[in-house]
Amino acid sequence: MKIGFIGLGTMGSSMAMNAIRGGHELVVNDIRRESATPHLEAGAQWADTPRQVAEESEIVFTSLPGPREVEAVALGEDGLTEGLTEGKVFLDLSTSSPALIRDIYAKFAERGIHVLDAPVSGGPEGARTRKLAVWVGGDEEIFERCKPALDAIGDKPYYVGPIGAGTVAKLAHNCIGYIIQTGMAEVFTMGVKAGVDPLALWLAVRQGAHGRRGVFERLPDHFLIGEYDPPDFALRGARKDIDLAVQVGREFDVPMRLASISLQEMIEGLNRGWGDRDSRSPMMLQEERAGVQVRTTKEAIQEALENE
Repeated sequence: MKIGFIGLGTMGSSMAMNAIRGGHELVVNDIRRESATPHLEAGAQWADTPRQVAEESEIVFTSLPGPREVEAVALGEDGLTEGLTEGKVFLDLSTSSPALIRDIYAKFAERGIHVLDAPVSGGPEGARTRKLAVWVGGDEEIFERCKPALDAIGDKPYYVGPIGAGTVAKLAHNCIGYIIQTGMAEVFTMGVKAGVDPLALWLAVRQGAHGRRGVFERLPDHFLIGEYDPPDFALRGARKDIDLAVQVGREFDVPMRLASISLQEMIEGLNRGWGDRDSRSPMMLQEERAGVQVRTTKEAIQEALENE
């Protein structure tokens, strides 16, 4: 398969090299030609513009900093829109905007050009070693057609849903990661200022329930299926625990913003009469505010896990 690849930065450079190692012909472009040196030495072909990449390729990948760059490369002067023809495919690997990729999809569809959003997760090491999740949105038939190219750059290409779905999944993943990061900073500063050695604290919490199971592994237990009875741990007990943690923060003058928000959520849950329900039951408050229920079935979860 003849692949175009635009954007040879930290992530893109490794993904492009893996495409070559996967046996694909490669046409490359970057704002810095020197970034393409290892790819050209490995047999890739240089193109001066995104338009030329599109003219020479069956499918075109972009790996770019953000929406502004994606829009310029896809729709700008000498961009993909001037070089792609009917039946060709544009796959954006960037972490970008769902609204933008949907707009590009609509514009290109008028001319019979296919578009997939396919943001990746795994960091520079994952890009280098091909231990990379690739979350794809768009037409499933086109995903299957492009899967050999996706398999060359990542070990876990996964079809998420319609156009934009891959990007939404990536943004959700990154957002929860940074929220957790902020929460960790909050509770670790509380623990250390309260007199616990940082290494000892880290080793201790790793042995607990949250340390032994990944964050996302616990979601099917209650939240995804909407079942909070019987509880694994009752809300009134969880409220007591987080209240005590916030008290320690106050004692040692440690700001506990996220913990305080969580405490208020639990108090509202108690006032709804959920004290004996599972400690995750206040997650329903956000569903109520957002006007959506996050639901699937136990059977669907089990089938998905078996098919991983």
